Amino acid sequence: MIIKPARRTLSVQEYYFSRKLAEIASMNEARKSSGLPPVINLGIGAPDGMPPEGALEALNKEAAQSGAHIYQNYHGIPQLREAFASWYGKFYGVQLDPTCEIQPLVGSKEGILLLSLAFLDKGDKVLVPDPGYPTYTSASKMVEAQILTYDLVEERGWMPDFDHLEAMDLDGVKLMWVNYPHMPTGARATKELFSRLVDFGRRHSILIVNDNPYSCILTEERLSLMAVPGAMDCCMELNSLSKAYNMSGWRLGMICGSAEMIGEVLKVKTQMDSGIFRPLQMAAVAALGEGEEWFSSLNASYRERREVAGKIFSEIGAAFNPDSAGLFLWGRVSPDNPLALMTQDPQGSRSLGERVSDSILYKGGVFITPGFIFGKNGENYIRISLCAPPSVLNRSLQIIQSLKGE
Repeated sequence: MIIKPARRTLSVQEYYFSRKLAEIASMNEARKSSGLPPVINLGIGAPDGMPPEGALEALNKEAAQSGAHIYQNYHGIPQLREAFASWYGKFYGVQLDPTCEIQPLVGSKEGILLLSLAFLDKGDKVLVPDPGYPTYTSASKMVEAQILTYDLVEERGWMPDFDHLEAMDLDGVKLMWVNYPHMPTGARATKELFSRLVDFGRRHSILIVNDNPYSCILTEERLSLMAVPGAMDCCMELNSLSKAYNMSGWRLGMICGSAEMIGEVLKVKTQMDSGIFRPLQMAAVAALGEGEEWFSSLNASYRERREVAGKIFSEIGAAFNPDSAGLFLWGRVSPDNPLALMTQDPQGSRSLGERVSDSILYKGGVFITPGFIFGKNGENYIRISLCAPPSVLNRSLQIIQSLKGE
């Protein structure tokens, strides 16, 4: 390539799952020619269920309207902002002004970059969890911010160590990413945690952003950071229809916060797109109107899957929390794990979790995510997605049982 790319691209790589899915596609071609079934993918948290019927009906109805295919309002249609406000009031006990405290997004992942562009200058410091969603790090790098990781460890229940945070040099820290219920570990949010985060942000003038897409999955109590008094001073929250309503491919999310902070995000967003397709917005309105019975059914299915995923971890020899929240099960493997020993690593360059993952993938045709992609504190862990039916999870269990018998 004779054109030199921007320096910011040197700080990031193609997203891990993008690269891994390409590898799996190549493996599937070879497996097909050998008469083997495709790789079972237990990696990505992409719900396999159908969205609510009302959302599908609204999409079809609105798409047939002559005025549905023009540019839309940058701020989102009023019906959608009102639906998000009603949803937050009903499920989280948070009162939001739909006219100025909510911004619909093309999926909440968009919001991570929008927030980084809106609030971070070159050299600003960002607190990023380890383990944590890799996009927090990559978005920060692309805006040339300075990353300060804060450790989350199993011994503390994957919660921030506030004593350690207070002892850090916080000069220049502008933003802190948090994500509870936590991905990848499944650690649950608590009211005490959110209260401490708001207090921390207010005292140090740090923008605390909670990424909250898993709050309706395998949780008994739905919590929002924005429910804490004073949160509007220093906090924003991302949320999404992807996990809660089986709509990951629709790319529908939102961010909430004070009118002033939403206004800053809108400045950036209006430079990047021309609104969300109206039929999608109306479908989101319908989905957000679903009642408690939707989540009762959804979570009954995920509880069944979590139980089978636990059997897989027990077979692998991975310690896990059987009551974790969200779309994944997170398991710790030990150095003497037989599956880790199956994979040669003479240079010692691969993490323990990666060696176990590779053994299961290359010898059994089942992909389980290695924890190292979420940070150094994930190196001894692996993660199973619950976005596969019990029949597929049980088939994976049988394959792993046969591997251990070799």
